[in-house]
Amino acid sequence: MKQVNYDDLGNTLRALCEGESDEVALMATFVCEVHHCDDRFDWTGFYRVTEPNLMKIGPYQGGHGCLVIPFSRGVCGAAARERAVQLVPDVEAFEGHIACASSTRSELVIPVVSAAGRLLGVLDIDSDRPDAFSQEDADRLTDLLNEIFRQVA
Repeated sequence: MKQVNYDDLGNTLRALCEGESDEVALMATFVCEVHHCDDRFDWTGFYRVTEPNLMKIGPYQGGHGCLVIPFSRGVCGAAARERAVQLVPDVEAFEGHIACASSTRSELVIPVVSAAGRLLGVLDIDSDRPDAFSQEDADRLTDLLNEIFRQVA
């Protein structure tokens, strides 16, 4: 079973993203590296803020995702609305969960903010396993997102 080594992941992302300020390029690179570093990560992607209180799908790895998510719905919407990490061990117990894939059992969603404090979107990681994510996953991925996306104005 392959499980993420956050030190290695951080070093790889820093090397690949150095000097890049385009948010979509950073999202594509980030999601590719994260998705392939851990067997728990069944779907990994970004939802980008495209207008007030609305996100559209961005770069992702895995099966198809929802195309549009309003801030008012689901785990991703809650992360964007509250600008807070959502660590959901059982998606069936999350009121208003949007089932983009019927196989999803647990979810980790982290807000992504630019250097200027602008909400760019959220990183959404789904697992087909219940209770797949830990607080360490949330903390380490939040730190990496903050480091990489502070290159965006």
